[in-house]
Amino acid sequence: QVQLVESGGGLVQAGGSLRLSCAASGRTFRSYTMGWFRQAPGKEREFVAAISWGGARTYYTDSVKGRFAISRDNAKNAVYLQMNSLKPEDTAVYYCAADLDIYSDYAVLGSWGQGTQVTVSS
Repeated sequence: QVQLVESGGGLVQAGGSLRLSCAASGRTFRSYTMGWFRQAPGKEREFVAAISWGGARTYYTDSVKGRFAISRDNAKNAVYLQMNSLKPEDTAVYYCAADLDIYSDYAVLGSWGQGTQVTVSS
């Protein structure tokens, strides 16, 4: 199992930017589709973005298209989420996940990270 550790969350004003990082352990990392999810208070966890094993294909939920960008560096066993033009509704705990099935509504077949808090003030 790949172990995941997120970092980079924090407090930012609306319109600002943050870059989340997810450090992964394990040799199988580079074979997995990786993704980011988020969970706001009182809401279910939702899919945010995913990236294929080689980085050629990316996927986003509609609400973040054009504002967020997912990337990965397989040499560093890391996945990133660049978040720009942040809105208060982006406030949530953000989770990194490994081994997503993009053909099954982004079901996570592998590990989850512990999450990092992102708070966007208005």
